[in-house]
Formats: sequence, C-alpha cells, structure tokens
Amino acid sequence: MGKNAGMTDAPTVLLCGQWPATEAARWRQALQRALPEVRWCEPADLQDQPGLASEVSIAVVANPPAGALTGLPNLRFIQSLWAGVERLLADPTLPPRLPVARMVDPAMNTAMAETAAWAVLSLHRRYFDYRQQQDRAEWRPWPQRRADEVPVLVLGRGQMGTAVARTLAGLGYPVTAWGREDRRGALATGSARTPDGDEALPVHVVAGPQALQAALPAHEVVVNLLPLTPQTAGLIDAAFLAALPPGAALVNLARGAHVVEHALRDALDRGHLRHAVLDVFAVEPLPPDSPWWRHPGVTVLPHAAAATDPRSASAVVAANVRALLEGRPLAHLVDRQRGY
Repeated sequence: MGKNAGMTDAPTVLLCGQWPATEAARWRQALQRALPEVRWCEPADLQDQPGLASEVSIAVVANPPAGALTGLPNLRFIQSLWAGVERLLADPTLPPRLPVARMVDPAMNTAMAETAAWAVLSLHRRYFDYRQQQDRAEWRPWPQRRADEVPVLVLGRGQMGTAVARTLAGLGYPVTAWGREDRRGALATGSARTPDGDEALPVHVVAGPQALQAALPAHEVVVNLLPLTPQTAGLIDAAFLAALPPGAALVNLARGAHVVEHALRDALDRGHLRHAVLDVFAVEPLPPDSPWWRHPGVTVLPHAAAATDPRSASAVVAANVRALLEGRPLAHLVDRQRGY
C-alpha cells in the first residue's frame, strides 16, 4: 500500500471501504501521513500475501462490503471513517464483541453547522422563494422577520446536533434540541452550561416522545441530525408533519430513512409544509426520475452537507489507534444496542 508496507514489526492496519479510486487515494495518503508507524494494507494485499490476514489487528473502514472483515482472527478494533455506522452494524458477519468507533471530527461538525445555518437563514429570509421569483422575473420583497421570531427544533443531541444547535442559537434563533433519550452529553437536559463550565448559549434541551410531541407545534423549522436506528427510522411520518404548524419547513441532514417520503410529499403538495431542504434520500444517488428534483417546494443537495475531510479525520483515526496500542481508553465507541 505504501513505503511502510514492508514493516513487519509494526501493527498491521487494514484500510477497507467502498469509494472511487481518487477518493481512496486521498485517504491512503492522509492516513499514512497521520499514522506512519503502522503497516497499512488493503483487501487486495490480503489476497496477494498469504498469512497477512492473521497480522491485521485494526481495521479502518468506510462502509466496507458485507463480510469484508471476516477471516481476520486477530482483529482487535474497528474505526469507522464515517459518522453514521448503521450500514456497518447491519453486517451480520461483524464480530459481535469487537469495539467499533465512529468518526467524530470537529471539522465535520463545523461544516454541518454551516450548512444548517445556511438552510435556516434561507428559509427564514425567504431566499428560496426569491430564487423562484428571479426565474419568473418577479419583483416581490417579503416582510423581513427577526431571527428571534423563527423557533427552530434540532433533532439529535450528539456532536453534530450540538454544533448545529449552538450555531443557530448564536444567530439569534430560539432553539430547542431534542433527543430520544435523556442521556448525559454535550447538551444535557436541564443543563445551563457547557461541559467545560462556560456559559451555554440559550438552547432549550428536551428528551423523550412526549417532549417531541409537545415541541412540534411550537417550531417553524425542524433540522434533523438524528442517528439512524430502528427506533428513529420513519420518525418523520404523516403524524409528525401534521403536528407542525402550517407553513413549517424541514431540513433533513441525517439519513433519508428518517423520512416517510410519500408523507412529506403530501404535506408539501397540500401546502402544510412550505419547504424542505433534503440532503439525504432513501435511494442515493437520487434517480433522475425522482420527483424531488422538480418539486417547487424542495431544495436538493447531493449528500453534501458535511463531507468527511481526510486531513482532519485522519488525525482522529491516528489518535484512537495510538490509544489502543498504548492501552488508553478509546474515543467515540459505538453502543451496539443503541446503534450509534
């Protein structure tokens, strides 16, 4: 795989994923630069070098094909390059007790917060409507509302949800952050301060199904950043959308399976929902004949809200691999029962 491929006294790390050749090359270069002291290999090397599979102790993966991690008897740890791990956990051949860590990259959190801020600002200030008016050569200014008149509900209180909630609060929006469970985290229910003790931005934090039902009618924009689990799949259904106030908007930056698509289309067609910004879909890439491309109430992004940056993410991988090798606690381990 590179100049360190002949190192036999170093830990062997398998890099395995499904990505275009150019992207794979970027990741190889970044990871080798961040972690030069290990021996890197790829699935093709396992086929070409008998016995190499038994030397692999760590796998760094990006949605590897099902079964790709079988036949590695000494595998100790799996580090995902992606924040979402639902496809990885769905592989029935995944060793059941092996620790798995997901990618939590501060640079990616910042990028997601930037996209969410763009979407909420565009909805608030009617920029999507102005875009359509420009196509019609229509000069029509809309009344300009203040940010504190546009309440925003952020679904998800993990790293990305926290970054988004704090960014939107910093722009002056009234923000509620909802989580399915009341767990300690960066935004803990009832907490008035950040984990390091600094004054927190005014984010109202709630948890549980009843709190969600109470929050929906009071929020004009919903930003979804939930992990995809059996409990959250299909959460944004007809009942969810009907509970929102007329003229509300949805920003889905998490997974397409969170949304019941026909229910969303119906809510948009009836005018109950004003607009939807969709970065993720049930089928990706979005087929050319999908109605989402041409729906006047939908803005389509090609799963581009926050791309994982090999430069920063490689440093996260290196830190966790070194922690394993030095016997220190691993960061961002996945709870398999919860699915994230």
